[in-house]
Amino acid sequence: MFSPYYAWARRRGPADPENHCALNVALYGERAKRWAMTERGRRAITRDEESLAIGPSRLAWTGRELTIEISEVSVPWPLPLRGKVRVVPTALNEFAFTLDAEGRHRWQPIAPCCRVSVDFDHPDLHWRGDGYFDINHGDAPLERDFQSWQWSRAATRTGTVISYDTIARDGADKTIALHVDPAARLERIAPLAEAPLRKTLWRIDRSARADVDAPVRVISTLEDAPFYARSHLAARVRGEDVAIMHESLSLDRFQMPIVQAMLPFRMPRW
Repeated sequence: MFSPYYAWARRRGPADPENHCALNVALYGERAKRWAMTERGRRAITRDEESLAIGPSRLAWTGRELTIEISEVSVPWPLPLRGKVRVVPTALNEFAFTLDAEGRHRWQPIAPCCRVSVDFDHPDLHWRGDGYFDINHGDAPLERDFQSWQWSRAATRTGTVISYDTIARDGADKTIALHVDPAARLERIAPLAEAPLRKTLWRIDRSARADVDAPVRVISTLEDAPFYARSHLAARVRGEDVAIMHESLSLDRFQMPIVQAMLPFRMPRW
């Protein structure tokens, strides 16, 4: 999605997306903070209906859980990143939402409610908790049709609340607000109030959706990049105090030549 190599290849003509694949792994915390996003070409990709191998890492779907076996090297410091992640959905959602007026971009919260187990050997890290799994897919580059978006997800006592705000280049902005229960029943809800947040160090605009009568606090900025930010927030959603995972994306920034030139330092290609 954000490969500078894919963007450069597209400028020369039609490009094969399977020649630009990567598994992005980001660990946050006091004990271990690691990042890996190594792009690999078609010869390093093996796939079928139930599995996808990208170099030495592999994802496999058993029919009830997604297993991700990770064997990567982090950047900028070349440290081993090896472990396994298991994602067990309580139910699966097959409905995809169209994000733009022309129907070129779609978003699907496949497993809005799931349990996740994380077991790493390098670094030595183990975790169990609540999780989430979605996909974006489409037929055109994101930066062609969107200026930016804000996305957030909160786990509540009754399921997952998701807010997705896109700013389109043609003016057809969209807000999607959902409540999804553990059985994957989707309910469109009225958008929550929009709360502005302080900008990141890279001056990325951020805003989040929450109840109107309570403040939204930035607990930590987990990822602060020239065009993207991932943040941990605290807010009140539908009357419940919750932790929120939030992301802000500036596609105007992403397509700037200087940002494209910086990306290979975080995304090497083998």
